[in-house]
Amino acid sequence: MQSVERFSSRVENYVRYRPGYPEPIIHLLHDECGLTPESVIADIGSGTGKLSELFLQNGNVVFGVEPNAAMRAAGEALLASYPSFRSAEGTAEATTLSPSSVDFVVAGQAFHWFDPIAAKEEFTRILKPGGWAVLIWNERQVDTTPFLRAYEQLLLTLGTDYPVVRHENASAAITSFFAPAVPKSKQMPNSQEFDLSSLEGRLLSSSYTPEAGDPRFEPMLERVREIFDQYQEGGIVRFEYVTRIFYNQIK
Repeated sequence: MQSVERFSSRVENYVRYRPGYPEPIIHLLHDECGLTPESVIADIGSGTGKLSELFLQNGNVVFGVEPNAAMRAAGEALLASYPSFRSAEGTAEATTLSPSSVDFVVAGQAFHWFDPIAAKEEFTRILKPGGWAVLIWNERQVDTTPFLRAYEQLLLTLGTDYPVVRHENASAAITSFFAPAVPKSKQMPNSQEFDLSSLEGRLLSSSYTPEAGDPRFEPMLERVREIFDQYQEGGIVRFEYVTRIFYNQIK
């Protein structure tokens, strides 16, 4: 399935059950990159608006560039109360934004879907001189608790193309994207808690899990319920994330 289409049937679960982004990202970019409320942001692959909202709350004008119509509509609905949000139908490789129009290009949970060479050319085009590129992921921890180890094994056993599309596979592309500069990096903790229903929704928000009609779908749901029953405490299980931020100016 093409990357643009992968999440079309998962929008509702994505909106409800994917994590947001830690507020200290704003402090980091202020201290190290000169981010101010007057900075103009292009959020590339903005999806349902989770990362855009972080910058809108900081007072920034944000262009949310998203190629998937269903995801873009969900982002527009979420961010309708922010007059400084601008929604655009576009891609990382063809944003539709004007040359030298933004101070920061950011991408949350999205860079691994881009063509890095074409995206770098486009980001260079739309960034003002001295602008910054910022790539962010909420990286789910896979072996810090017995529950997370069991959940990871579920994905490896019953997922579709999970090992192929994991964003960790993009590490070499990140290095070459920023070259000849070396990307700066920071990390910070993030987490979510789920009851059984929301854990199922979180699972189904992932593009690498089977959908209804796939012979793996019911076994997957049965297994996630077994994992929940085994590891829940007070009716809750916990996802631990490391939010990783890679950033620098690009040339």
